[in-house]
Amino acid sequence: MDHDKRIDKSLPFVAVNIAILTVSDTRSLDDDRSGDVLASRVTDDGHNMADRHIVTDDFATITAIVKNWIDDRLIDVVIATGGTGLTGRDGTPEAFRSIFEKEIEGFGEIFRYVSFQKIGTSTIQSRA
Repeated sequence: MDHDKRIDKSLPFVAVNIAILTVSDTRSLDDDRSGDVLASRVTDDGHNMADRHIVTDDFATITAIVKNWIDDRLIDVVIATGGTGLTGRDGTPEAFRSIFEKEIEGFGEIFRYVSFQKIGTSTIQSRA
């Protein structure tokens, strides 16, 4: 996908401070591939990695970390990966819904559509 076609190059670039949260009962910093990809993209695109955590799929833990990041004036953006499947332990969407004020309607559908192009029907397993 060519992102440059949608970026107005006449505007000055403004780096933002991004925190990345991986929700997983099995991953560590040594094997968190999705977190590594996100971290690389953050820094490769000129933004700042403000913080990064890996937590188990626990509602209270997820919400505590995200609330702390929201209250931190040095963090502009929170990106989360994991915990969006269909098992009983996958609770990231519920944790985030308890925090945010407004949901971007249609985001999940677009996410699954783009994902469908790469992985087919397996995308239906995501509640992103």
